[in-house]
Amino acid sequence: MVAIYSLLPATLIWYYYICPREVWLMSRQLTPWQDNPFIEIGRLISEESYKRDKKEIHLENIVIDLLKTEGEDVIIGEVKKSSRFELSAKMQLAYYLFRLKQLGISATGHLLFPKEKKKIIVTLTPEIESELKEAQESIKSIISTDMPPPAHKIKFCTKCGYKEFCWS
Repeated sequence: MVAIYSLLPATLIWYYYICPREVWLMSRQLTPWQDNPFIEIGRLISEESYKRDKKEIHLENIVIDLLKTEGEDVIIGEVKKSSRFELSAKMQLAYYLFRLKQLGISATGHLLFPKEKKKIIVTLTPEIESELKEAQESIKSIISTDMPPPAHKIKFCTKCGYKEFCWS
């Protein structure tokens, strides 16, 4: 049986490394403002980049942006608008690798920033795996509360889809 922490949506991993309040809001299906231009730009970049690769592979409750094979190697890709959220993106991609490993699939991750022409290779190490397990426990703790964590201004607030919710 797969441990409960492995069933979290990958977006919660992404948000955890940015803002715990976003984790709580997203866990309640309170989605960010979808007309936020930064969200729309991200969607467009994902759709228009890497057209030759298989895109949006749905597996349980995760969506892998890209999938390709090189010989015997399985490579999954995560496309992001910019490297501004690099740690968050890296941990989201590592979470995909972790989930695949649980299913018996060994893969390497490519974190892709097409506008910056930048690629970061991500592998699942024991240290990253341990950090993911700790993050998942923290996420479970955050989402089990009745109220969201208090809003704290951070550098990411200015372009956040939840900006109006937190600061109105």
